[in-house]
Amino acid sequence: MLKISKSLLSGSTALLVLHLISTRDMYGYEIVGELEARSKNVFSLKEGTLYPVLHGLEKDGFVTSYLSMQQSGKQRKYYRITKKGGAALLQKKAEWKTFSSAVDHVIGEFCHAE
Repeated sequence: MLKISKSLLSGSTALLVLHLISTRDMYGYEIVGELEARSKNVFSLKEGTLYPVLHGLEKDGFVTSYLSMQQSGKQRKYYRITKKGGAALLQKKAEWKTFSSAVDHVIGEFCHAE
């Protein structure tokens, strides 16, 4: 499997995480697993990468967090998208479509020929 450069992933991590949280409230490890599953293991985040992204999204008001008691008696921190986060997600998706389309126009013919 082709290994994706961290610099490529870092520019889209907030978009990916915000989108996943928009589908349902999630906790950190769940976000990591869902990202890996949906990307067929192309994207894999470490806690040291994920939590700064989540904290930044929370600081910007795009997500909120809450604690939920589990059957095991442990508390788990969940993240939920806010209205402001939903608007930011739409903006980030539009930016991504413009960016990826432009990249495709520049290199697309080479990607399809190989």
